[in-house]
Amino acid sequence: MGEVSHDVLTAGGPGSDASSWPGWRGRGREWELIARLLRAARASRGGVLLVEGPPGVGKSRMLDVAACTALRRGFRTARGFADVLTQMMPLAPLLSALGEPGRSPPPGMDTGLPGATDQRLSLLADLHEPLETMVAHGPVLVTLDDLHWADPMTLLALRSLTRDFSSSPLVWMLARTSGGGDVARVDRLFQVLEGDGATRVALTALDERAVTEVVTDVLGAVPEPDVLALAEITDATPFPLVDLLTKIKSEGGFRIADGRARMVSTLPPAQEVTRRRLEELSAPTRRLLQVAAVLGRSLPVKDLAEMLGEATGELLPMLEEATAAGIIDCTGRELAFRHDLLWEAVTATLPPAVGRALHQEAGEMLLRRGGSAVPAAAHLMRSAGRGDARALLGLDRAAREVLRSSPHTAAYLARRALDLTEPTDPGWLGRAATAVDALTTTGRLPEAAGLARSALARAPSAQEPRLRCALAYIMLLSGRPADALAEAENVLAQEDIPDDLGGIAEWTVFWALISLNDLRKGRPRAEAVLADRDRHSDAAVVGALLLRARCAMVDGRVADSFEHLHEALRIAGGGAVEAIQRPYARLLLSLNHRCVYQFEAADMAIQTAQEEIETLGVSVLAAQPALFRARVRLATGRFDDAEAEAQAAMAIADDMGTQGFIRLGLSILAYVAVRRGDVDAATQHIRRYRCQPGTAGMLFGSAWEGWVEAVVAEAQGDLGRAVEILEPTYTDAEGQRWTLLTAPLSAACMTRLALATGNRPYAQSIVDTADHLERTNPSYPVLATVAAHARGLLHGDPADLAFAAVNHPQTWARASAAEDLGALLITTPDAPRARERAIEGLDQALDGYLRIGALRDAARVRARLRAMGVRRRHWAQPQRQAFGWDSLSETERAVAELIARGLTNRQAAARMFLSPHTVSTHLRRIFAKLDIASRAELARICAEKKQWRPGGDAEGPGT
Repeated sequence: MGEVSHDVLTAGGPGSDASSWPGWRGRGREWELIARLLRAARASRGGVLLVEGPPGVGKSRMLDVAACTALRRGFRTARGFADVLTQMMPLAPLLSALGEPGRSPPPGMDTGLPGATDQRLSLLADLHEPLETMVAHGPVLVTLDDLHWADPMTLLALRSLTRDFSSSPLVWMLARTSGGGDVARVDRLFQVLEGDGATRVALTALDERAVTEVVTDVLGAVPEPDVLALAEITDATPFPLVDLLTKIKSEGGFRIADGRARMVSTLPPAQEVTRRRLEELSAPTRRLLQVAAVLGRSLPVKDLAEMLGEATGELLPMLEEATAAGIIDCTGRELAFRHDLLWEAVTATLPPAVGRALHQEAGEMLLRRGGSAVPAAAHLMRSAGRGDARALLGLDRAAREVLRSSPHTAAYLARRALDLTEPTDPGWLGRAATAVDALTTTGRLPEAAGLARSALARAPSAQEPRLRCALAYIMLLSGRPADALAEAENVLAQEDIPDDLGGIAEWTVFWALISLNDLRKGRPRAEAVLADRDRHSDAAVVGALLLRARCAMVDGRVADSFEHLHEALRIAGGGAVEAIQRPYARLLLSLNHRCVYQFEAADMAIQTAQEEIETLGVSVLAAQPALFRARVRLATGRFDDAEAEAQAAMAIADDMGTQGFIRLGLSILAYVAVRRGDVDAATQHIRRYRCQPGTAGMLFGSAWEGWVEAVVAEAQGDLGRAVEILEPTYTDAEGQRWTLLTAPLSAACMTRLALATGNRPYAQSIVDTADHLERTNPSYPVLATVAAHARGLLHGDPADLAFAAVNHPQTWARASAAEDLGALLITTPDAPRARERAIEGLDQALDGYLRIGALRDAARVRARLRAMGVRRRHWAQPQRQAFGWDSLSETERAVAELIARGLTNRQAAARMFLSPHTVSTHLRRIFAKLDIASRAELARICAEKKQWRPGGDAEGPGT
């Protein structure tokens, strides 16, 4: 195929002298989009072009010409495609484009918990290396065709990779046939990418003018109406039209005179033309093409030779004939049909029974070779009948093989195998267990639970414990810890259960009790396990220690809680459920550090948990590190960073199928919105939060989400509703201690709320609890500051409020205490220097709120000052701008400088203890604030800032 020149693309479309294919007439807009993307990539900007349309409309040709043009302009290119017979193979289109990733994923670990070890995280990480290597040397174009046949892992990877490389000189062109293959999943991908800024092009049939130009190009003459009518036969789609015209021309079907073309005779439909073309081939060549069609749109030559029982050299005459007829192309070791329409036309010549028999032979051939069973699976599913033992064994192998690398595919294979299994087949339960595991990993929890219960109904007693453990795990992930507890206790009530299942069941019991915050039941159970450790598995001992750590926090004994968590981590080194235990314990450890404002230690624990989650393949916790970091950023008053972390976590949760954790992300966004003064946005986040699956505090039993709902209700002016939401906390001593420790700002806020609604006993209970925590934990001074703030509000004590306004480690809390001090002094005019001290306190509060972007709180303080006759001009405060360099947060500037120095997203993430997803989120925000679209532009801006600032430290002017 020829190339379209740089000048042609720049002009907006290929002319007949530059394009090798007349069918691209009338595509000026599409060429301009391609040209724009390639120009942007040469300027170090990335982009995504989504191409869709019916068969034959020119999608593949568009990708081909774009790739040739990109090569001519100095791009590196990677070209891949999906195939109906490779859609069971994880990442097949991307691997065909990029080659094997540089690092093999870790071997799967059998923990007995469905979905506990999942290689998807590792596979996604491995794909970054070849892309990073390519973009490091200049602009890159990646084209992926026929994505309607893509496997689920490829679609997941594209969601992640397009985000992570959005700021690199990498252009993606992704094409699919409308209505073909897995429509829902590909629709979802295109919708997500379009929402991220991708351009979407729907190629349609050629208009009348374009048809005339195409026919003129092919025939070298102006077409008469009878010639133009051929467009109706092919639905005016370019490939079949050009193909049809070329074929008829070669057969002498046109009469050309005086520069005009007419039909010689009536033409049969295009399908008939294709059939006649096949009939003109020799019988051996037709047979070769039919067998080739069974093997796929593209296929290795050696597979075709083996299926035909011929030496490769014996196939040369038939291959030459098929190539000369324009049906196949031979490139390297692969054969490929020139177009889907030709492939489908050849496939249609096979009687169904013959097609099934050939698929069976192909599947058995691939299985005989050993190695992966996945390539055989697509053939087996097309040939197997109910009860076909050999085919079912092949599908079983394939499902187990991809279970950890592509659980969506594993679920499909296992489900298909179940459909083909007789009810009395002893293999039914094993297939059901595989399907339950795969469905759980992909987040299809109701379906997994239903199948698990069906399996339990027919399982012998020996297999029941394992299925119940799986069901208990599903219930935990579904936000139904009470049901999980019941299933796990059912397992433990049975006699002679295997040790590994007993440990899993005991661990699940403790996990459920922590999620339920049911310490009355959990405390004695944990003490019993720890008193007789030799009779219990390490998994049970770790679970008991984690529950004991929770009890210590609820009792207000922070140091003891740390001790129990560290002991749990020492034990959770090699047990059966290590893959869940270690990162889970690390995250709880980070929570403790955050509660006492040890933020660096909290970040370290989160980073270690993230590394363990990725190494061990615990996809169920993949979103949690970013969520925990978001809470740490909130505690330090860095709202922009908290928002970025929450958004990154929600994207990961959506990608990994753990939608239940989107709840926590939405609650964080709602809290940030309240602090910024956008109550409408906060209300929308809470509305979405309530529609999400799961329950509040899923997995970690946190009081945070209820606390945020109360904050939003208060911001809406509904104080009664806020008190109603928090009433369980006001009236329960354990819940109060837990809330005041895990959300330290809640002590003053709940005291203030109770007083505002005339409920002094509630306020007194909060102050009593805060005092208790201070006395019990003298080693953690932040608790003394928290207690002083609450006491100052309850008793109207300016000394306590002044102490909190000076000593609290968090900017927002200091500002809040200063505001409360100013408000108190306004009401005590007889106090020495009351007015002057009140204004000082309110000014301190205003300054603190503005520094962290708490605009709603700042507005309230301004109103207090105006009521005193004091006005503070908005510009006089150090309020961050909305755009430009000065609008960047501290973290965004750090990310900008690392990226400007040439680091990849993953390298920057490792330096900053972030996830690559979070770095990508920060980069998108940075680019929007600076109104740029490339790393090169970012590097230029950073260099200018560094040159302007004396010593590289002083702030430069805003951009």
